[in-house]
Amino acid sequence: MTETNTLVLEILKQDNLLTMSMFEQQHLASTIRHYSKVSVFFGEIDRLCLEIISILNKAGRDDAQEIDLINNLKKNGHLLWDQLLSHQIKQKLKQVQTQNLILFIDEELIHIPWEILYDGTDFLCLKFNLGRVVRTRDSSVPLPQYRSIASIPKMLILANPTSDLKSAYLEGVFIKDQLDRRRKQINVDFKSTNIDTLYVKKNLRDYDIIHFAGHCEYDAEPKNSGWVLCDGRFSCRDIQAMSEALNLPTLVFSNACYSAKVDKDSFDADCQGKTYSLASAFLFSGVRHYIGSIRKIEDPISLKFAKEFYANLISGKSVGECVRLSRLNLIKEYGRLSLSWASYLLYGDPNFTLFKAKQIARKKKRILLSKKVLIGGISLIFIISLIIYLYMWLSTRNPSTLLLFSQSKRLFQEGRNEEVILLCNRLIQKDQSFLAVYPLLSDTYKRLGKFDEALKYCIDYAIYSEKKHNIKNLASSYIGIGWLYHNQGDYPRAHEFYNKAIKVSTENNDKLNEAAALRKLAVWYIDKEDYAQALDLLTKSSEINRERQHMYEYRYNLACDYFDIGLVFINKDEFTTAKEFYTKSQKIFEKLKLKNELSDYWFNLGEIYLFEKEYQKVLDCYRRGFRIDEAQGNIFSLASDYNMMGELYLDMGDFSKAEECFNRSVGLSKGINAKLELASAYYNLGLLYKQKGYKNKAKEYLRSAQEIYSHIDTPDYQNVKEEILSLNQ
Repeated sequence: MTETNTLVLEILKQDNLLTMSMFEQQHLASTIRHYSKVSVFFGEIDRLCLEIISILNKAGRDDAQEIDLINNLKKNGHLLWDQLLSHQIKQKLKQVQTQNLILFIDEELIHIPWEILYDGTDFLCLKFNLGRVVRTRDSSVPLPQYRSIASIPKMLILANPTSDLKSAYLEGVFIKDQLDRRRKQINVDFKSTNIDTLYVKKNLRDYDIIHFAGHCEYDAEPKNSGWVLCDGRFSCRDIQAMSEALNLPTLVFSNACYSAKVDKDSFDADCQGKTYSLASAFLFSGVRHYIGSIRKIEDPISLKFAKEFYANLISGKSVGECVRLSRLNLIKEYGRLSLSWASYLLYGDPNFTLFKAKQIARKKKRILLSKKVLIGGISLIFIISLIIYLYMWLSTRNPSTLLLFSQSKRLFQEGRNEEVILLCNRLIQKDQSFLAVYPLLSDTYKRLGKFDEALKYCIDYAIYSEKKHNIKNLASSYIGIGWLYHNQGDYPRAHEFYNKAIKVSTENNDKLNEAAALRKLAVWYIDKEDYAQALDLLTKSSEINRERQHMYEYRYNLACDYFDIGLVFINKDEFTTAKEFYTKSQKIFEKLKLKNELSDYWFNLGEIYLFEKEYQKVLDCYRRGFRIDEAQGNIFSLASDYNMMGELYLDMGDFSKAEECFNRSVGLSKGINAKLELASAYYNLGLLYKQKGYKNKAKEYLRSAQEIYSHIDTPDYQNVKEEILSLNQ
């Protein structure tokens, strides 16, 4: 959709002359057009361009130099304004009211940072919705053929294809979550890690919008430049080969050019030319709009730019306005001095819109008018789904059995554990093949710290699932068995059952249990301090759950994924990122009214505040989590709670309260044979007595912890050993 109030600034190069004209887009085919000419010394222009690139490369490194950098950028931009544009064009650009400007230039002029031209008041890219259209003299390039955009556009996010850019993965996740709220306007698919060239080639044509967050590499031979995938490059040559068929995306946002780590003194004179090599391959192949960066962008900046861009795009604004508003948002967040706003280029007509604002408003109105009908319909669907679920999954048609199970679930939520056990045993006597009772009984016994009983019922769950040939429940039972072994520190058996669950679920296309098993295996790797492998598994799990989060079980699993991703980052001391993922998990847990999971959230959030020395916030979080575990009679969690509270008091220097908490953890852990928590409590008591100067007592507790850890294959044994050695020095 293109309006008539768009200006076109056409600039053609002939030797040392620039011939230029400015006119409204509707007069593009006009017979008569007024031109002006400017004689240009391109040697000086090239030096100014190099200085601008140097200024942009220095941005964000030294706060003291920021004012000098912006002043130098203005000076260079002003000189380009003076030397590149005729008097008539300058006057028109200063006087026009419209904000849409198409820069129509020869290929020989792409290296010039036209967006940074400064008219004495502002830069062109901040004053105008500016987009570049490039004229090529290559006669072999066919006229592009554009796809028709679907009424509900489809978008593919390609994030972190090479599995080595955490920031690119996070960018993809946040954009996916941002747009998932607008499903009636856009369908978004997300793909991350181990993305190969074949996947991109097969799937590129299926989408209207592509967002790429990853590495991009440039070659001396431009056709070999491209996106870096897990098995090589998706190159310009590949794009051109695909151009012979129709249906390439309408918009490609390549948030990639310098997203790889670069040397701090990096200086690339041809960064715009390199960006254009990839842009031109897409544009000449039928892509209407291409957005790319000409320099390295800091992680939070690239994410903020992209999120602002898509928020404006889906609200009905033009592509060019979205880019300009995203620049202004970066200025608002980081200040004009940061220069991050100057890093992006838009190729294509800036006045093009993918979403129509008026239609969006009408849809909202219709939704409001039919809200009661909608709620009624959803409620009916939910009831029918629940009946089908109970009928199929619970494997019984006996109303009294269903009633007993429903009562047991309610009592479990209320923390009335002994009553749950009584009712569940009555239920088993009535119907041994009622599968759902076994994981509930197992969870109840685990809460009470009775691991032998919990394991028994999990094994029964597997036996009866196998007898009934219920493969989904069998996979679920394997996950439960693995998790019980995991909590007891039996890592080899836990690993064995997690892999069994993955094998069974993948063979039977059981995505729910596949994702759950991947997540549990990720926690296994977190305990081993292999955070890269853990994040890879959580990425796969969250992809499965995110695609199906409209279903309760998958949404619950997605919240758990976010929680465990937060756990990865807290272990890597990346607390800001950890908070973001914990908050995402909290919102889902609260909507689903899940108390037990919220307890874990409050304790892990408190742990972040502990690292930040915000003791009152830690105490508030821990108390909220503790109250939940206490109300539910969750002895297993309480043993861990006392340990964490003791660590808080130890950090605060309150040895008396710390010792009391650690001893309570020891008492609970011994009572329920929770080996890992007992070892942790002993270790903490050893550290406490070390700080108090009681070396012998510290050694006693540290050796008790070491004895437990010696049978468990984690790095904890080595940590305790080093503490003991330090006492001998």
